[in-house]
Amino acid sequence: MKIASLDTHVVAVPPPYIGGMYWIFVELETACGIRGVGEIYSTAFHPTGLVPLIEDVFTRYLEGHDPHRIERFWRAAYSSGFTQRPDPTMMGIVSGLEIACWDIIGKSAGRPVADLLGGVVHEKLRAYTYLYPKNSAGDYDYNDPDLAAEEAVRMVEKGFTALKFDPAGPYTNYSGHQLSLGVMDRCEEFCRKIRAAIGNHADILFGTHGQMVPSSAIRLAKRLEKYDPLWFEEPVPPGQEAAMAEVARATSIPVSTGERLTTKYEFHRVLQEGAASILQMNVARVGGLLEAKKIAGMAEAFYAQVAPHLYNGPIGAAASIQLSAATPNFLIHEAIKDFGDFHGKVLKTKLHFDDGYLIPSREPGLGVELDHEVLRQHTPYRGERLHLQMAVEPADVKTFIAAKG
Repeated sequence: MKIASLDTHVVAVPPPYIGGMYWIFVELETACGIRGVGEIYSTAFHPTGLVPLIEDVFTRYLEGHDPHRIERFWRAAYSSGFTQRPDPTMMGIVSGLEIACWDIIGKSAGRPVADLLGGVVHEKLRAYTYLYPKNSAGDYDYNDPDLAAEEAVRMVEKGFTALKFDPAGPYTNYSGHQLSLGVMDRCEEFCRKIRAAIGNHADILFGTHGQMVPSSAIRLAKRLEKYDPLWFEEPVPPGQEAAMAEVARATSIPVSTGERLTTKYEFHRVLQEGAASILQMNVARVGGLLEAKKIAGMAEAFYAQVAPHLYNGPIGAAASIQLSAATPNFLIHEAIKDFGDFHGKVLKTKLHFDDGYLIPSREPGLGVELDHEVLRQHTPYRGERLHLQMAVEPADVKTFIAAKG
């Protein structure tokens, strides 16, 4: 079996852009006609710059090769240009192409990918969602704790047993920083009102995205401990595991991290330093399914758990669901509500969500197929914004105090 061709689809996500501004899907086809689909989660460059890189990696390291030889492809791309070090852009590309290879392998074998990654451990997967509260005008409003509490009740009624939110101010190019007293008050108010609204019917997940320096994260964590969050996510910027470990040692709240990390090497440092006990790799960035499986196994030896990150499209979600089903130390999986709306429209059959759980497909491969008619209606992406962007100005205390109101 040999891989013969590549198609890349940059899909524009319609407003309100839940899941990012665009999704990058790749389709591989073998000479014998088996097609596999993958997703690339790469945020640092515009798709017009990324697509030629995808084609370059495909031509150099995958075209004409057997899709079963995952390790060969991974090492060739990881070593490209005499690098042999974690690179989020290269690993994002590798992830999407590698996922598509697994889809082909599963279809060829007539088995779901989970069966090829060690077999199903979890027949259903506990899921959580961010809160997406709307105000009276019908617009999303993420800064109002009362709206967040109302939305939390609605999500619990839909079956979710964990809910995530991030009221800790904007992410800026200059984070981490000290949070203002006003922002810390707002964070505590969110936790207090959501906990009061849902009681012990669901966990609260306090999501931050590297906004803080360690001392600020510790100050905030001490305020939040009484609300017993399941985790305190990425409290400091990625890349300094000892700094995150300083936070982890100072709080009873479990620290989670990983959406911006890639390869087993970066996650090894997190585990070795004791920086986090919950790993949130994104399979569409971390290096693919096999790399994610290795990281999960490494975490198992540290008694750490896995809670895959997913703020992108449904192909990455389908791959991550297959991984999670075969992962003994799986904790919970990120969902974007019930994966309906546009996540469901780009697939011929939407991902299976049932009363707070994601149900892994038992179809061969990833168990999903793209709806090419819908893709044609939403390609190419013509915007200038990247998938996600940070504020360009440093954090300002007065601005943060004003934001509280």
